[in-house]
Amino acid sequence: MPIATYDQYCQMLDRAKDGGFAYPAINIVGLESLNAAMQGFAEAKSDGIIQVSTGGGAHATGAMKDMALGARVIAEAAHVLAEKYDVLIALHTDHCHPKNLVPFLDPLIAFSRERVQKGLPPLFNSHMFDGSELPLAENLEISVKYQKALAEMNMLLEVEIGVVGGEEDGHDTSGVGKEKLYTTPDDMVTANEALAPLGRYMLAATFGNVHGVYKPGNVVLKPKILRDGQDAVQQKLSTDKNPLYLVFHGGSGSSQEEIHETLGYGVIKMNVDTDTQYAFTRPLVDHMFKNYDGVLKIDAEVGDKKAYDPRAYLKKGIANMKDRVRQAVTDLKAEGTSMLHA
Repeated sequence: MPIATYDQYCQMLDRAKDGGFAYPAINIVGLESLNAAMQGFAEAKSDGIIQVSTGGGAHATGAMKDMALGARVIAEAAHVLAEKYDVLIALHTDHCHPKNLVPFLDPLIAFSRERVQKGLPPLFNSHMFDGSELPLAENLEISVKYQKALAEMNMLLEVEIGVVGGEEDGHDTSGVGKEKLYTTPDDMVTANEALAPLGRYMLAATFGNVHGVYKPGNVVLKPKILRDGQDAVQQKLSTDKNPLYLVFHGGSGSSQEEIHETLGYGVIKMNVDTDTQYAFTRPLVDHMFKNYDGVLKIDAEVGDKKAYDPRAYLKKGIANMKDRVRQAVTDLKAEGTSMLHA
């Protein structure tokens, strides 16, 4: 099945919110992780979201470190590979901070515009602008600009208000005051008032979530912040329950209880990166330890080509990451929910 259309993507998000589940959004950096993610979704019979960060895009072009070009290459590969799977895949770009709008997001939007003008679908289904480091008014001013540009091509915008702690792709917010880790209901109302008139969007509101892996007790999540924000927007607009499409960032190490609680508050997308990184790397380490004298040419020996051929260990990484994607699908109650299997 080709990459999800705009209407299919919107249906995916609606089905998640109405059904009380969420899609794992899997960060990828190349063909190995792309295949692992698609295989995981297909085996779980779940539609899913695959996303590329600025760092992932830069990695995909090697020494060039061209983040936009790398994201484009990965996305174009995804368009080809997705046709071989019987689930829907949506393509998204992860955190784009203000400094990366010009080198990353703007070129990708321009390329999608060229595709649309030729009668093709846009390259990605949605993009994220992370202006959380800015004052809210400035964050929303830029967000509105990009939402308008994306809406013209039937694409969605994800925005972040409040700060996700920790470090990701070289962006370190560990020094941010703890109060910044918790979005207020008033901020969620303000964001919705700015963005909702322009169409559908996704909101990453923060409730103590932090990028990376931390020991139990180091991260204090307050999921009810999401409930309170949803209630505030609902009362303001007199809408149905959970009017916002919420995104859960920094979920590594969260308990099942905390994850499931957020699903009841309208979380429809949860980013998964740290856990799948480890899942990919763990069997590679195991391979190297077990085949030490095969992957290295020790004491003038020739080693074992079957051991040091990259395909020998990369396929193990793919298989283990695929299993971790399946686990993420199950954790988020999305198993068996694909629109193509309904």
